[in-house]
Formats: sequence, structure tokens, C-alpha cells
Amino acid sequence: MNSGGIFDLARNRKKIEDLEKELNEPGIWKNQEKANNLSGQLQALRSIIGPYNKIKEQFDSVNELAEIVEPDDDGSIRSLNDEIEDIRVGLKKLEFKSLLGGRLDRCGAILSINAGAGGTESCDWASMILRMYLRWAEEHKHQVDVLDQLSGEEAGLKNATFIIRGDFAYGYLRSEIGVHRLVRVSPFDSNKRRHTSFASVDVIPEIDSGIKVDINESDLRIDTYRSSGAGGQHVNVTDSAVRITHVPTGIVVQCQKERSQHKNKATAMKVLKARLYDREKKKQEAETMKSYDGKKRIEWGSQIRSYVLHPYKMVKDHRTGSETSSAERVLDGELDDFMEAYLKWSARK
Repeated sequence: MNSGGIFDLARNRKKIEDLEKELNEPGIWKNQEKANNLSGQLQALRSIIGPYNKIKEQFDSVNELAEIVEPDDDGSIRSLNDEIEDIRVGLKKLEFKSLLGGRLDRCGAILSINAGAGGTESCDWASMILRMYLRWAEEHKHQVDVLDQLSGEEAGLKNATFIIRGDFAYGYLRSEIGVHRLVRVSPFDSNKRRHTSFASVDVIPEIDSGIKVDINESDLRIDTYRSSGAGGQHVNVTDSAVRITHVPTGIVVQCQKERSQHKNKATAMKVLKARLYDREKKKQEAETMKSYDGKKRIEWGSQIRSYVLHPYKMVKDHRTGSETSSAERVLDGELDDFMEAYLKWSARK
């Protein structure tokens, strides 16, 4: 078994030892942000090394068992086959995780959903997408914070911004950037006609304290307003919502999840830093890609996936060609197959 790349045991074990030593230093938890960052790095490394060690032990055990099993010992052969299948499944999971080796893949993910043109239809589709990601996060036991959302005039939502935190959240969810297309018989059309709706999804990493982004206070316009969220379990309605505009770039962020204006401002600033960092990173990538003829990047406005509910049921990713007829399951958050296909496709490119 190859232990290179993110499975470099010697390197990762040394890093785990260094992190454990630093976290055991007196007074480390006085700096909560630094301690949480180090603790997150330690947990991420353990999540790699632990499964690798388990599979390596299984692999060695199977090799030893294979040497002593008699050809006519059906019970031992069945046990051996079961062990091999467990190794195969474990290796598949490790292969998927090996694709998440980017510097920011372990970060949380900040998602923004925006309904396209089409009024109520698109607003309803945007709310369906929000539910899809909330269900995905729930299945993976990730934490979700909805920072801001604006309801549609009749149903659904016009836009929403939320953070999903958990192991490799950004690594998985970066596959979702782009335009998502829905085809269905509209529940809002009394004539039961088929409608096509669009909504866009943007995903940026929730950058940690180790990445510095300098912001000039004079470049900011800060407004406060009364929260207009829909309420319910995902939004706390407050009177202290904050909107921050970064004047040089025109980037606007807002937060209304907390009752404290100070906390809303701090969260909005964190999102602004992440957007500015992502903007600069994309500019650098665009410069690099100029030297590669015939290659295109998946940009914000590109249609990436279609969800067809009528006259047949199918979800298809237009980048990878991956598709399934289990549209309801996908809308219930079963997105891992599409994410895995994207990561493999992206690695090949």
C-alpha cells in the first residue's frame, strides 16, 4: 500500500506529535481562536491517519490468513472474502479523501444561493436547493449556521447565505459552484405546465486565522437594518442586522443571525475576508490558466447540473456526465456520488 501524499505516515505522525505538544502548552486556550485552529488541524490529521492504519492492519491480517487457509475450508474462505470486501470499501473511501488534499479543503464552506429569473418558480427552486444542502450537512453531522436569507414574495427564497462546518466541508462542496437547473410541472401553475427554473450556488472556504487578509476600514460602508428573515428553526429574527459593503470591489455581505449587532458585524467581516481571499485566488488562477490553450474553468455562471422531475426523473452533472434516476434522493441530500465524480474529473483535468 502506498503511503505517499496526504497519507505520508512519517510526516503526518510528526505533525500530530507537534500539534499535541503545542495544545498541551500552559495557557494555549487563552487564545481561543488559535487553540481551535490547532485542534481542528489535529482532528483532520487523525481522521486521515486513523482509517489508513485500520486498513493497513486489515491488509496485513488478510495476507497472513491467506497463507494458512485451506482450499476446502469454506468458513475461513468466506471470512477472508468478507475482510477483502471491507478493505475494498475502506480503500474507496480513502481514495476519495486523497482527492481532498488542497490547502483549503479542510475548511468550512460559505454557501450563497440566489434564485434566477422566473419569480416564484425560481424562488421555490432556491429553497429546495437550500433544503438539499441542509439535509446533506445533517447526514454528515456537520454544523450549519444560516447567516442571512431573503424570502420570495409568494414562496421560497430569493437568496440565502449560510456556513457548513465539518471535516472537509469545503473540499466536498466546492463541487457545487455554478448554476443548477430544474425541470418540473409547476405546483404554482393551474394549467400544470412544465417549467424550467434556475438558481446559482457559490461556495467559498471559511478561511482560518492562519490566513491573513488586510482590509482598510476606510474602504468599508457599514449599514444596520431590521432583520427581515423568515424566522423558524434556521433563522433568528433580530433588530440588529449588519450589511458591509467593500467599496473598492463592490462586494456586499450581511448577517442577521445574532441578536447582537457586534456579533453580526464580526460574522459579516469574516465572510467579507473569505470573499476577498477567494477573489484574489481566482484572479491568480485566471492568470495561470492563460498559458493553457483550450482549457476552461468552471465559473460562477456555468450550468453544472440539471434536475428533471418531468416527464421522466433524472439528475445529470454536465461536467462529469454522472447521472441518476433517483432524483428524490438527490434532493434529499444524497450528493456524495456527484461530489466524488467531480473530484475525480477535476483531478484528471
